[in-house]
Amino acid sequence: MTVAQSEALALGADAFSALAEIARKESGLELLPEKRLMVQSRLKPRVRALQMTDFEDYAKHLKSESGQSELRNMISALTTNVTHFFRENHHFDQLTEQMIPVFRRKIENGERIRIWSAGCSKGQEPYSIAIHLLHALPQLEGADFRILATDIDPKVVTFARQGQYDAKEVEAITAHYTNSFFEPGSEPGQLSVTKRVREHITFNELNLMHAWPMTGTFDVIFCRNVVIYFNVDTQEKLWPRFANALQPDGLLFLGHSERIAVPTACGLQTAGTTSYEHNTDCTPRSTKL
Repeated sequence: MTVAQSEALALGADAFSALAEIARKESGLELLPEKRLMVQSRLKPRVRALQMTDFEDYAKHLKSESGQSELRNMISALTTNVTHFFRENHHFDQLTEQMIPVFRRKIENGERIRIWSAGCSKGQEPYSIAIHLLHALPQLEGADFRILATDIDPKVVTFARQGQYDAKEVEAITAHYTNSFFEPGSEPGQLSVTKRVREHITFNELNLMHAWPMTGTFDVIFCRNVVIYFNVDTQEKLWPRFANALQPDGLLFLGHSERIAVPTACGLQTAGTTSYEHNTDCTPRSTKL
């Protein structure tokens, strides 16, 4: 690609439609026409990296057998990974009030405790969950307590697994949490989540649109600010899958602008602000995607 070609690289309507369809089928992302310039900006480096002449060729490549590995790079480029520690505090308050008694009973009975952070981004959410619960119920440290943290973007999963953040990202956390659950990082100006937190969390890459390999159910599922990027049809296919993945007394937390229109149709019921309980009196609809 020449310099002139590189500078002139623009995403036309037809190529945008093709890329939007690929993104929807691969990951459930809903790319509206008004997002065309954003998509152009984020995918232009990928087109250049592959030394292609235009977005039409890029779309054709993604549909080919040789382009399957590039699908991950495309989704990674399109996915927004903006988050911070202890986002939406009301969910952590509800987690304490509603689930600590359940967890205490499970610890006494030697039962497993499982939480899923679906769409964990750079790791702040699962680390916040672990820190909050280990502080509220120290007995969890020696219990069968695990958090599964997943994201479609392999790059952010790798970042999250390291558990290292700039000190400025951590400064909003209370001093008690910082002193108890963080230590100096490997680089100046960084703090690292301690081993006593990290050992309870497993990070894996997972596309919510594909089959879920987990065989057990969860006490709590956090899926916040993820489905907002999906169309309604995709969302309605996900809700019963989440319901089926919950324990009978389990909780599902969504993002501040995400709602389930008819929770009972999905095997759920409203439990608070953007939170839902598993409703065992309801039978979820088909979970086929």
